[in-house]
Amino acid sequence: MSAADLEPSDLDAVAEQLGRPARGIVEVSSRCPSGHPNVVKTEPRLPDGTPFPTLYYVTCPRLSGAIGTLEASGLMAEMTARLASDPALSSAYRDAHLAYLREREALGHVPEIEGISAGGMPNRVKCLHVLVGHSLAVGPGVNPLGDEAVELLGDWWTGSSCAATTPDLR
Repeated sequence: MSAADLEPSDLDAVAEQLGRPARGIVEVSSRCPSGHPNVVKTEPRLPDGTPFPTLYYVTCPRLSGAIGTLEASGLMAEMTARLASDPALSSAYRDAHLAYLREREALGHVPEIEGISAGGMPNRVKCLHVLVGHSLAVGPGVNPLGDEAVELLGDWWTGSSCAATTPDLR
């Protein structure tokens, strides 16, 4: 699948969310309650040839802002510390890393990013956007720290500027 296979309305929505044309999108992996894209799956190599390790990319500005607030709270350092002291959490997070690598590799092999996932996996938490995007895309039970961050986001949707809109989902 390529961007050419996606609904033009989805590509337009993502471009509006990002403030630029979408690059390397394979699919919309998660939608907000209004039906707009909020996480997209991307190719491991962008159309210009750039390696791109972020398989699941958060596009919704409201969701991205809410995640940024969590990042600013010091949560990433606290999660990283827990990885060092909780073997079960560390093991589950490593499994999430391996799942991420398998999913990305299924789209194509990119030697420059082989073995590198994103978000700090498997040893630390570097970017909650990646972990939340992963959890929203694949559902709960795969990425424990992504799942935890999604839960901590709570009702990020209320008061959204697009909450009252109805997307053209055709």
